[in-house]
Amino acid sequence: MTADASDAVEIRNALLRLRRATGLPVAFGGLMEAGRQMRISELSGTATHALRSLVVTSGNGLGGKTVVLARPCVVTDYSASRQISHEYDAPVAVEGLRSVLAVPVVVRHSVRGVLYGALRTALPLGGRMLDEAVEAARDVERALVVREEARTLAAEGGAGVGREQVREAHAALRALAPKIADPELRAELLDACALLTADSIPSDRVRLAPREVDVLACVAAGATNAVAAERLGVTPETVKAYLRSAMRKLRARTRGEAVVAARRAGWLP
Repeated sequence: MTADASDAVEIRNALLRLRRATGLPVAFGGLMEAGRQMRISELSGTATHALRSLVVTSGNGLGGKTVVLARPCVVTDYSASRQISHEYDAPVAVEGLRSVLAVPVVVRHSVRGVLYGALRTALPLGGRMLDEAVEAARDVERALVVREEARTLAAEGGAGVGREQVREAHAALRALAPKIADPELRAELLDACALLTADSIPSDRVRLAPREVDVLACVAAGATNAVAAERLGVTPETVKAYLRSAMRKLRARTRGEAVVAARRAGWLP
């Protein structure tokens, strides 16, 4: 799958997070292209352009090994390492890199890209640095999943999908939206959510806050307050507060009435 501009933004943001969290001066990465190749598309902290657009084949070098194994890999001295093949020694040497770590971006059991962090000295990398690099990769994974689901829903508009599945998907996407750092992707996701609600929305509908809709979407999907809190990353008390506020606006006496009223107003599918 070819990366688009939004994918590039996610890789760039993940590399910045990786550098901030680990203190590593250099980071780079990219997503898989058609076949078994990954192209390094984003650089952060590099001194040259030697690594830009470098095509890494599965199995070759540190990144290629990471793709094949679908797990993080580390070398303390890249050019001298016996753990990897050395097809890419020249550009790595031009950039002056020695210790390098690579973590895979895995979506639905498939490696979709690789993030690298590196030092220009031969020192061990691992522990907290590796953990932080893995978390940066998880950010990209979540963004890719959300974007793909949003695109699918936008294309299908919920056609051919059971009503309960639509409601569950709506609740899941609403819960993910606040966690997306990229504003364009977040807006794209919420637009896809809107396609799952009523076809005709009256202009005088009750105005609900985004988090009130998020909570109602979870409730409509059958979630308890505790489960809704876990999905939304808030406390159960916060969920209760949003639910009470939404019920007041919708003039509902129970959770069920609130869900029905929100559907009639076009806020929920």
